[in-house]
Amino acid sequence: MSTRLTRGGRLIDRTTSQEFAFNGKKMRGYAGDTLAAALLANDQMLVGRSFKYHRPRGIVAAGPEEPNALVGLGKGARFEPNQRVTTTELFDGLEAESQNHWPSLEFDVGVINNSLARFLPGGFYYKTFMYPRAAWKHLFEPIIRQSAGLGKVPKERDADRYEQAYAFCDVLVIGGGIAGLQAALVAGASGARVIVLEQSAAWGGRAPVDGDLIEGGSADGWIGAAVKTLSLMENVTLKMRCMGAGVYDHGYVLADEKVSDHTPGDGRPKHRLWRIRAAQIITATGAIERPLSFAGNDLPGVMLAGSVRDFVVNFAVSPGDRTVVVTNNDDAYRTAIALKEAGLAVPCIIDARASVTGVLPAKAKALGIRIEAGKAIAKVKGGKRVTGVSLCVQAGEGSVLEEIACDAVAMSGGWSPVVHLWSHCGGKLTWDTANAHFRPDAARPPTGADGAAMVVAVGNANGVMTVAEVLADAARGGAVAAQAAGFTAEAVAAKAQSVAEAAMEAVWVMPQGASPKLRAKMWLDYQDDVKVSDVQLAAREGYSSVEHTKRYTTLGMATDQGKLSNINGLAVLADALNEEIPQVGTTTFRPPYTPVTLGALAGESRGEIFQPLRKTPMHAWHEKNQAYFEPVGLWRRPYCFPRAGENHEQAVHREVINTRTALGLLDASTLGKIIVKGPDAGRFLDMLYTGVMSSLPIGKCRYGLMCNEQGFLSDDGVVARIDEDTWLCHTTSGGADRIHAWMEDWLQCEWWDWQVYTANITEQLAQVAVVGPNARKLLEKLGGMDVSKESLPFMQWADGTLGGFPVRVYRISFSGELSYEIAVPASMGAAFWEALHKAGAEFGAMPYGTEALHIMRAEKGFIMIGDETDGTVIPQDLNLGWAISKKKADFLGKRGQERNYLASPDRWKLAGFETLDGSVVPDGSYIIAAGKNANGQGNTQGRVTSTYHSPTLKRGIAMGLIKGGLSRIGDVVEFNTVTGGTVKAKVVDPVFYDKDGEKPNV
Repeated sequence: MSTRLTRGGRLIDRTTSQEFAFNGKKMRGYAGDTLAAALLANDQMLVGRSFKYHRPRGIVAAGPEEPNALVGLGKGARFEPNQRVTTTELFDGLEAESQNHWPSLEFDVGVINNSLARFLPGGFYYKTFMYPRAAWKHLFEPIIRQSAGLGKVPKERDADRYEQAYAFCDVLVIGGGIAGLQAALVAGASGARVIVLEQSAAWGGRAPVDGDLIEGGSADGWIGAAVKTLSLMENVTLKMRCMGAGVYDHGYVLADEKVSDHTPGDGRPKHRLWRIRAAQIITATGAIERPLSFAGNDLPGVMLAGSVRDFVVNFAVSPGDRTVVVTNNDDAYRTAIALKEAGLAVPCIIDARASVTGVLPAKAKALGIRIEAGKAIAKVKGGKRVTGVSLCVQAGEGSVLEEIACDAVAMSGGWSPVVHLWSHCGGKLTWDTANAHFRPDAARPPTGADGAAMVVAVGNANGVMTVAEVLADAARGGAVAAQAAGFTAEAVAAKAQSVAEAAMEAVWVMPQGASPKLRAKMWLDYQDDVKVSDVQLAAREGYSSVEHTKRYTTLGMATDQGKLSNINGLAVLADALNEEIPQVGTTTFRPPYTPVTLGALAGESRGEIFQPLRKTPMHAWHEKNQAYFEPVGLWRRPYCFPRAGENHEQAVHREVINTRTALGLLDASTLGKIIVKGPDAGRFLDMLYTGVMSSLPIGKCRYGLMCNEQGFLSDDGVVARIDEDTWLCHTTSGGADRIHAWMEDWLQCEWWDWQVYTANITEQLAQVAVVGPNARKLLEKLGGMDVSKESLPFMQWADGTLGGFPVRVYRISFSGELSYEIAVPASMGAAFWEALHKAGAEFGAMPYGTEALHIMRAEKGFIMIGDETDGTVIPQDLNLGWAISKKKADFLGKRGQERNYLASPDRWKLAGFETLDGSVVPDGSYIIAAGKNANGQGNTQGRVTSTYHSPTLKRGIAMGLIKGGLSRIGDVVEFNTVTGGTVKAKVVDPVFYDKDGEKPNV
């Protein structure tokens, strides 16, 4: 049984007892324990069930690589599923529950799947998609969907808060083991700004556990001195409980700091997500021990040898009274020695190597430990915990030589460098045959914008495995990084004594000639129940690509992302394909390295500030005057201003009629406004817009269209030429941020050498549309500038003063009426708005909202982005070919529009529609065509895009796309309705009002 030892435990405080609960059962641990250590100390070997077969699962590792021991942590508003017990710090009052079982952990009916394993091999669910077809919908899909997922989704609002922070440094060291500390000492001594991240609550990594000697003393002593030295350096920042999650372009790193995971409810943020920009990055992330593949290697009590050593040395926890060690390398002997020195029994060390020599085996023999060379485990005996192992010859097929009683198995298949962060941003790997692992290829590192290396791997993470070599390599890496960041550094390393180790021997299957029956019980991916036989089956069925095999079998797709399973799985696949492991390659390493909670990714962006509402300077006036608001992007805009006794429709109609006959005022502040400036600004805008903007005279405006690379219409608006190298681009209200980001994307990624500056000034200006026959009268009453037709013609702009306010006046119209759009500083917006209402009272001034705006633009036949467009529409579909330059060699979308499908004459094109009975065509209606398609659905020949009752024309009008477009004028078509009927409408010109465009030009 597993238990707490009476002495030892370098990380625990025996004077501070902590009570916790697992599945409702009260247990006790010590401060400094991980939840895993505390569970083992209470003999809780069974902690969960596997995903597919519901096999019993115990703790197998001691760090973030743990695949089995996932629990639901906390209760109510602080409940979190899928938390690793090996990285969860124990605290008083902790509550945890196991996952993936019913009705209980001890008795799980899902284990019946284990008896059906022969019918549920790797890839079985893909086959259910195909045959029999009818069974998928009614049988397989409901079962698979019901079985999918691990853990329970939290049901209550998260009680904790999260925050995000930014940091900048010259050298970022990820990993606080001896390699990371040594690299930081060298880089810090150079004067470089250094940040050191350590994911756990203790510095030093494995060195103290392994008993390494540094500078003539214990590793613990050197680590303490190193941390003290670094903490006294003003240019060095140390962060514990902070995991480097991902490395991205340009030295950008995400790191997840667990601020109060171990002290819940203390008022601090639970997590802090760091966005770090570093000139150079050092990955000192260590290595992960690999399991061995033998039958029954998944039973509770079978653990990694290094992790067993961690629990014994760090937490004074024994995983068993009698532990059998099975290995292919010398490092596992350290575990046998640690167990023996702790007073525990080690019945046997089973070493797959035919010859065993060296210092560590000799020490184990001296302690009286039996060593069996050239042997293997044929099978682990037991059910919910280990009871023994069957010994066999490694070179054989699994015939049992002897049964050895034990209650724990410590296995070691060698060590694999943690290359994830190195690989995130393009760093390549090379196969190290001697150590049977992939390690970073220094000749092909991740590179920055200048093509130079931006990441340096050191220590175990670089494939260097002995303590003396680790420190020397770390010092070298620290100096290289500091020098690359512009500092002078000397690679001075601490001296250490390394224990000579004999060569390891790659062992991927134990025994090597194991029968199919044994291979069917050798587990590669413990969480997803992927076996050696599953990977071999995938190879036989043609999945020769490692990426395809991963998805077919789900190897490495569990929450640990293959940290324990991938190398063994690759080796098995390579053997099945009769290829070398480097030729098979690896799967793609993607961030984050370990899961990051959604709360940390969201930070403070939750609740009311998840998407902060944007309000114009006139918003308070709108609220005071009973405006009914609608969302437009993140803005809240007045839909209409209903008066007492009016419904919304009546209010909208009143606003339209008043604007057409007298004077309407629209808050247009939300309109996107982007400054584009620089020597290459005209050239840039010519590429961005379908028309020519570089030739636009100063003081004039021009309507423009923007398309994406595929040629589809993305945004539209009026562009004004401000001066020789400055343009102001108006965009749709909901598109300003998107279009500004689009501009920056092209400038930063494609046309990086063009001299162009952009600025989104949407919120810097308030803008009012003064619309209607009395618009000029109002402005003339305010006084201050000449707004006559002669001084300010249509599609021109001018700066000046109106009523004492500094303004920029644009003569543009989206309503088809005489119109001025007037911009003032945002701080003056509310006062200017009120001045317009006060002065305009005698002219019938009345505010109008977005719905009146939409109706008036539809009466005029103007398109609306998001109504007439949906991501599949090109300008030509909307009869806007006149806005596309025939002279320009190129613009974004030009080549896309030349594709056969987009140039087809059969595309639906814009037309207007008037119902025969004057009613309104329902939103979303399609134009019915004769016949049915191959699926038995009725054919269509078009669809409505905008549909309204026109108070001006006193009938229903609509715009829509129809096959044939304007060539269909005069035809009568039928639109479907939601009730199953149809509405007949005549195809007409989409300009319903003032076809000659006389009204705006007065």
